[in-house]
Amino acid sequence: MAADPHLAPHWDTAALITIDMQRDFLSDAPFGLAGTTEILPNLAKLTETFRATGRPIVHIVRLYPVDGQDVDRVRRTLVQGGAVFVQPGTPGRLLAPGLAPADDLDDETLLRGEPQRLGPAEYAVYKPRWGAFYRTKLDELLAGHGVDTLVFAGCNLPNCPRASIIEAHERDYRVVLVTDAVSQASEQGFREIEGLGTVLCTTAEAVSPSA
Repeated sequence: MAADPHLAPHWDTAALITIDMQRDFLSDAPFGLAGTTEILPNLAKLTETFRATGRPIVHIVRLYPVDGQDVDRVRRTLVQGGAVFVQPGTPGRLLAPGLAPADDLDDETLLRGEPQRLGPAEYAVYKPRWGAFYRTKLDELLAGHGVDTLVFAGCNLPNCPRASIIEAHERDYRVVLVTDAVSQASEQGFREIEGLGTVLCTTAEAVSPSA
């Protein structure tokens, strides 16, 4: 993968970060993103591998409160106008089926900014805006597991994955993007992400990095 020793992933101390893989964002949902359902098989391989090897997994999620106050400005009018997606208490805010060992999300815990434990080294973390580190305890959580490499996958590369990747670089993590496990991607987008110092790889490479 990366020849530069400053960029090369440390797979033994890596965490998998999934972004916005919630039911309301799946391809056929009213507010879904095309191509998101289609990456689920690769995401399942990634989560199964990280889970089996005891490495951390963090599922980053959105929650849009009914009053729409703490929502991105670009979606605030939509939510305040009555649009219901990833709303606390609704089925659509749950992670995609089969993605995590626990089906339910504890909205109160997440909205307080606390990580919700889903498994031995698996968590859900709520982010109120695009980036996974903004107003969250993600950095603290990762430090507690000795993580120095982040492997990103999930929904809508131009927005939340990209913002989260930039924030990760700002915090000096080694960063990997799994190109066939992210939706709304393009070759231009990959070039821009790679230009930040992100290592691009496929699911097969991430599952067996020494192959």
